[in-house]
Amino acid sequence: MKDFSGRTAFVTGGANGVGIGLVRALLAQGCNVAIADIRSAHIDAALTALDNPRAMGVPVDVSSRAELARAAQAVEEKFGVVTLLFNNAGVNLFQSIEESSYDDWDWIMGVNLHGPINGVMTFVPRMIRAGKGGYVVNTASMAGFLGAAACGIYNTTKFAVRGMSESLRASLAPHGIGVSLLCPGLVKSYIYASEEIRPQALKAGAKPVNTEFVKRLAEIHQFGMEPDVIATRVLEAMREDRFHVFSHPEFKDELSEVFGEILADFRDYPPDPGHAQRIEFEKTRRETYRKQRRGLKQS
Repeated sequence: MKDFSGRTAFVTGGANGVGIGLVRALLAQGCNVAIADIRSAHIDAALTALDNPRAMGVPVDVSSRAELARAAQAVEEKFGVVTLLFNNAGVNLFQSIEESSYDDWDWIMGVNLHGPINGVMTFVPRMIRAGKGGYVVNTASMAGFLGAAACGIYNTTKFAVRGMSESLRASLAPHGIGVSLLCPGLVKSYIYASEEIRPQALKAGAKPVNTEFVKRLAEIHQFGMEPDVIATRVLEAMREDRFHVFSHPEFKDELSEVFGEILADFRDYPPDPGHAQRIEFEKTRRETYRKQRRGLKQS
């Protein structure tokens, strides 16, 4: 992705946090931008602050395929086909899996995993038909690499988004559509207040909100990276067609340590029946994957 000017972008969770940073950066590059968010009041505030005719607001619940389809139609009617998709909306509960309910799972999976799935399934076929290339950026998190007890469902969704994005990057390359995975650390955002936008229908299994804990999280998030800094790093990665966008360099040593622990868990077991045949198959698969990765980086 070298030229952003004149393209139409769709940014979910676009009214605050990383989303609004992306919106500002894209507008500065000459894009038309649809700010998609579940909070209508936040969309209105963003549009007022931006005061830019190339920005439009689209209230949408990303867990709803029907709402995303209507949003896509509305954006196309005003700005033309979307060729820059940012699946960025996300929520978190900050609680362990065993403490969670099915409603907790349905809510967080609906936004964090089904949201990107719905975004891809809604917009990517339109991109392909338009034949103008494009780009998809899926926001995961360092929680897509680093598991923690306190964010069990969140971890699950972000690991899944990571896998989906890697596969999608390979399959969309022949269409001239790039894919990157954004993996931020702490961000100055409102994710700590996710319960405010939890659907009423999925509150039956919810634990009471710990207001003191939320207050502490709010204070911590004030030290988060500014959204505009992250957005600059995202657009840089898109220009370089770089898959991983590690906006927070402070995680490099920790990730190296984790990968070392993973490799240390391998064992040199003796060959089992079928080992030789499997090795021959794996040689072919490995070379295919290697060429695929090499080809994507050179495209």
